[in-house]
Amino acid sequence: MVCAFRGWNDAAASASTALATIGNSLDGQLIAHLDPEEFFDFQSTRPTITLDEGQTRRVEWPENNLIAVEVPGADRDLVLLDGTEPNLRWRTFSETIATAADALGVEMVITLGALIAEVSHTLPVPITGLASSEALVEEMELERSSYEGPTGIVGVFHDLCRSNGIDSASLWAAVPHYVAAVPNPKAALALLRRLEGLTGIAVEASELEEETVDYEEQIGRAVAANPEIEELVQRIEAEQVDLLDGEGELPSADTLASEFQRFLRQRGDQQN
Repeated sequence: MVCAFRGWNDAAASASTALATIGNSLDGQLIAHLDPEEFFDFQSTRPTITLDEGQTRRVEWPENNLIAVEVPGADRDLVLLDGTEPNLRWRTFSETIATAADALGVEMVITLGALIAEVSHTLPVPITGLASSEALVEEMELERSSYEGPTGIVGVFHDLCRSNGIDSASLWAAVPHYVAAVPNPKAALALLRRLEGLTGIAVEASELEEETVDYEEQIGRAVAANPEIEELVQRIEAEQVDLLDGEGELPSADTLASEFQRFLRQRGDQQN
């Protein structure tokens, strides 16, 4: 099962975009959805009104959908959870997903997420991964993190998987804080490619690759037009390159977690 949740865990829509690309590429079929009534405060996560063919108004509610994806020739098929982080009853929500996973014969859960960090859009997207057991850490060449602090539904769901003896892993992309308000196809593509390495399932993503090229060009022009932002990006580039070790590896999960904690503190100070 591969999961992504819009909201707190999905900076710049990176994780949800990666998951949508999988479903579109592999012709996923909707098999179930969770009724949002029990899990959402609609004053906080409001439904939206859309127009069908410019005439009929339709209400779209926050969704959590289970999508089956058959992958011929692969060791495993996929179940996708295309979700929105709920406002209420997180433990009940997680238990509901775990029950569905058990009924579908899911052997492993992988979640996708994205966090805001002090990284540059010009460099490769840092992808870090965590896993539920030492054996899985070694098998997937991931690492444990010492991060302590606020969590989202992803953290709660992984804790439930651990309690129930379900193998789980989590992949996180770091997105630049200075362009976190716009969708980041580059981060989505990086998550997708890392997931391919874990699952051995190839995903056609030419559209996402084209969007990544456009994204880099547009952000590059915007940065060049603002001397202060350009100076910031150059400083971040230099610091990020300094973090690379002798083998050219990207910042560790702990480094990104520290950046995320700093971002949360700064955001709290601004709101006070």
